Amino acid sequence: MKTLLKEIRACSICEKHLPLGPRPVLSAHSKSKILIIGQAPGTKVHASGVPWDDASGRNLRSWLDVDAALFYDPEVFGIVPMGFCYPGRGKGGDLPPRPECAPKWHPDLMREMPEIQLVLLIGQYAQNYYLGKEKKKTLTETVRNYQNYLPKFFPLVHPSPRNRIWQMKNPWFEDEVVPALQNEVHALL
Repeated sequence: MKTLLKEIRACSICEKHLPLGPRPVLSAHSKSKILIIGQAPGTKVHASGVPWDDASGRNLRSWLDVDAALFYDPEVFGIVPMGFCYPGRGKGGDLPPRPECAPKWHPDLMREMPEIQLVLLIGQYAQNYYLGKEKKKTLTETVRNYQNYLPKFFPLVHPSPRNRIWQMKNPWFEDEVVPALQNEVHALL
């Protein structure tokens, strides 16, 4: 695993497309139990080099009901994005994760993390990649039907503060999904 992480952190496969240059951000261990697969780092995470080191990360830790020390323990949580580097900004926010990363690195990472018991799929890019035809027509439907993907996968909406409107329109998420997520996570701790 150490060699693989070193290779990923040195990756520059899509360097010419990255406005801030390559800085792959992830955290993983061969003993990780829960894998968080998100989208791609934002500018704050790119600057710090710490996954989920922003408001989205605070929201995610709240949903999981874990503190930062536990969240950043790689023997508990592996944190792997679909795109390892900040992809740049588009009209409506950050650009999608670079498409090179997941096919290049995820299979090797999965082989190196044999103790993963639950994979949190955060956002449409992770859900599209890992659920494929099994996902529902919309992200909302996929998240609402999270139990269909257990015990392996748990699809989630992105915890960005920008998604507060979505959460207000879908109160079932905090009423039903978040407690179920906490139960799944705590059962593995």
